[in-house]
Parts: sequence; C-alpha cells; structure tokens
Amino acid sequence: MNHNVLFEPVRLGGVELPNRVLMAPLTRQRAASDGTPTELIAKHYEQRASAGLIIAEMTVVSPFGRAYLNAPGMYQDSHREGWRRVTEAVHRAGGRIFSQLAHAGRISHPSLLPRNATPMAPSAVRPAGHVYTSSGKQPYVTPHALEVGEIAGVVAEFAAAARMAKDAGFDGVELHAANGYLIDQFLRDGANQRTDAYGGSAEKRARFLREVVQAVVSVWGAGHVGVRMSPFNPFNDMSDSNPRESFAVFAGALSAFGLAYLHVIEPAGQSEGRLTPRMRELFGGPVIGNGGFDTKAAAAAIGSGEAEAIAFGVPFLANPDLPARLAGNLPLNTPDSSTFYGGGARGYIDYPAYSQIV
Repeated sequence: MNHNVLFEPVRLGGVELPNRVLMAPLTRQRAASDGTPTELIAKHYEQRASAGLIIAEMTVVSPFGRAYLNAPGMYQDSHREGWRRVTEAVHRAGGRIFSQLAHAGRISHPSLLPRNATPMAPSAVRPAGHVYTSSGKQPYVTPHALEVGEIAGVVAEFAAAARMAKDAGFDGVELHAANGYLIDQFLRDGANQRTDAYGGSAEKRARFLREVVQAVVSVWGAGHVGVRMSPFNPFNDMSDSNPRESFAVFAGALSAFGLAYLHVIEPAGQSEGRLTPRMRELFGGPVIGNGGFDTKAAAAAIGSGEAEAIAFGVPFLANPDLPARLAGNLPLNTPDSSTFYGGGARGYIDYPAYSQIV
C-alpha cells in the first residue's frame, strides 16, 4: 500500500485537514492544580501543529468529573483563558485543534472532588483498581448511581463546556465516550445495570450519549463534533456482554446527527473480525482509526475505506514532527515512559524535530 495516502487532504465534517496523520488525545497531567492549562501545554501542542488535526487531551467538564491530578478542565474562566493560549499557539503554527470533553464518572475518588463527594456513575458498581490522589494510591469507591433527575444537569455541563471550548478558539470538540469514563459507563452493560430509560437494551444505554451529543451539537453544529468509542477496551474495568452488537447499535444511533467523525479505538493487529468497518457502515460518516497503527497499517486502513484518517498516540508524544518523519520514512525518537504522566518540560517539550537532530 502506497503510504502517500496518509498525506492527502481530507474533510471531516466542517473541518478541512491537510493530512490524515492525526494526534490522538493523550493525558499528560501538566495542568495547574486547578485544571488550568499552562504555557507549557501551549508549547507542547504548538510543536505538534503539523498534525492533520490535534485532538487535545481528556478535559473534564465539571469539578465533579475529575479523574487525575493536574489534568485540565473546561468549567471555569481560567480554563477558558488557558486553553485560548493553546489554540492561539496552534493556529499561529498553522494547525487545527479539537477539545476532547469528558466526565470521569466512577473513575475518580472523593479526595479529587469538591466536598469529598462520592463519584457518580450510571450504577453503583465499584470498578476494580486504584486511583492516584494527593495522598497516594487509593482503591476506587462504590459510586453514587445517578438518579434520572440528576442526568440533565450532567448533560448541561457538557453543553456549557462546549460553549467554553468554542469561546477558547477550538475548531471543534470530541466527546469522550471511550476508555471507561462516564459516557462509556452508560454504554457498556458491565457498568450500566439500570432498568429505567437509560439502561437495559443497547438502545436505552445509548440514550445518555444521544442527549450529550444533541446538547453539544446545538452549540457547535454537527460538522464540528466528533465522538470517540472503544468497543473492546477493558481499561478502567470495562466490559460488555455483546460488544459487537452493542457498538453496532451505538454507531447507528449517531448516524442521524451528521457528525464530523466517529473515532474508533480498535487494535491495528486485530485483523480478523474487525468491528470498525461495520461501525463505519452504520454511522455513515467519516471514521478515525486508532490502535497502534504503523505507517503501513494506517495506509492500508485508509486505502481499504475503513477510515478517513488515523490517530497516533505515543509516536506523536515523542515526535513533534511526526507527519514529516512518516512521509520521509525517517527514524523516530524513542519515548521516555517515565515522563508520560506529570512533571515539567522534560519528556514533554524537549523531544527534537528531525531537522534539529540533523
């Protein structure tokens, strides 16, 4: 497969991209303690502006939606101003950037939330595992099951964050319905054991997602809104009794909106029985592939019609000029995993572009 297809322009909804090498959202925990993005974050994304599209890191829509220390938010004035510095830096460098809006749901801890609140979820199902707090590693707690009357308030927080992201100068937003956070918790029946209008069948489990999408589309217009899903990812103690059927339903449920894209996490090495093509068919719009793709696999996925573009994670972390390196078949920097989460400039803005090495 000719890898040049990766460097052809593509349109996702209302956004024109110069290439199909996208930067996946990567939690890095470099924000201020109150979730305000720093100048360091602006520099990090500015360096990576040659991506066809930057999808910025998971950004929570509520103080009750925090998952990690020093992770960014989108719910107070300082957040908007911090993110404006980021978008202005990326745009000056010729790039495009979406905000990824999320709510942690049960993947949190009282010590991370206002007034030591109990984390919320669709059902009172405690996830296995631990969370890192200011006092060290703590086990997850049993979450508070959202009452029907509380759900509209959470949807409204997504809408308010979407407006704030628009004011901050983003080119669009991606809704994080993957990796075990709140929207995904509603989608998958391992976490959603409700028996009301938000649980049971896949169609009912999709209701919260549909309501959030509708609220955010009302702010942005459908052509500037994407959704991310992870049908098989067990991260954050997630499971579904029939992911192939469930996520076919979820993809179909999004088809009516005319969204910019559906971003699907499915390992590139999972060649047999891939679900992404079926989800694409039912979604009816552009798809972003994600899941450890190399240049060859990425070009093959685009060439086969499985996806319009591919999002790269760790390779972009260590290679700010990743599109140029892939285009020229140039060697890649080696990522330093010890600097992935938290810290300062080291392992964040000090990876050299290839031209700097030469």
